[in-house]
Amino acid sequence: MPLVTTSRSEFIRVRGLRYHVRRWGRPDQPLLVLGHGFLDASATFEDIAQELLTSCQIVAPDWRGLGYTEWPADGYWFADYVADLDALVRHYAGDTSPIWLAGHSMGAQVASLYAGLCPSRVSRLILLDGLFTPDTRPDQAVSRYRRWLAQLRMPMRAKTYASFSALAERIRVQHPQLGEQRAMFVARGWGAEDGKGRVRLLADPRHRLNMPGLYRVEESMAIWREVSAATLFVDAERSFGASAVGAHEMPARRACFRDHRHVVIAGAGHMLHFDAPQATAAAIRAFLRD
Repeated sequence: MPLVTTSRSEFIRVRGLRYHVRRWGRPDQPLLVLGHGFLDASATFEDIAQELLTSCQIVAPDWRGLGYTEWPADGYWFADYVADLDALVRHYAGDTSPIWLAGHSMGAQVASLYAGLCPSRVSRLILLDGLFTPDTRPDQAVSRYRRWLAQLRMPMRAKTYASFSALAERIRVQHPQLGEQRAMFVARGWGAEDGKGRVRLLADPRHRLNMPGLYRVEESMAIWREVSAATLFVDAERSFGASAVGAHEMPARRACFRDHRHVVIAGAGHMLHFDAPQATAAAIRAFLRD
């Protein structure tokens, strides 16, 4: 049997962009906003969403330039994701109601910053294998800007594949733990027919640009210290995260969150929703019920 999604799609205007938002569950349940990671899409959260429907309704956007959300004209700057999330929360929860908030990878960074900047809006925060962005130094600015300028002069074309099956095969090269059926499901979340007999990736190819801005972890840590929500870190046992920032640095980052706990999903890699959706959802569900 092919995997079937039970989500509902909505398109809303968010800061001038036509945003695609996927929804699961009943509107009278508590609201969980769930943000996906870099080059992913909301569709791939299907298995986790199914496991959480007894606890909440889920709103999951495709971030700008990803999935079925419109591509901006002026590129991608990280602060825009946080501002987009603020607009999405206001659209779905009004101006005051607190929400539950979760994010995976890049989505975890977005969620963590929003929870610190707007602490009264988030009562539970769930960070799925995230906060691993390495710190940068001022002396890296010259090379980063030069690389970015050089990349802007190069043509950026969307990647295409002969079929969804071909895209699924490519996905299995990157994620060999996926079976054929599951890889095809991911392929249909990441791609669309281009009208010319091929399948193109939905992600804006400009996401492949190395943006020139520097990441200063101390700035993030200052914002994280403002988070008042109870926070759950869900780590993947086989994640690349610890090696990205160093095992010694993660405790300092997590210590910024005044009320936090930590679970590890055994055997899972960074893509927790691919490798262990049931175990990941069980950890989230237990935290939300606490």
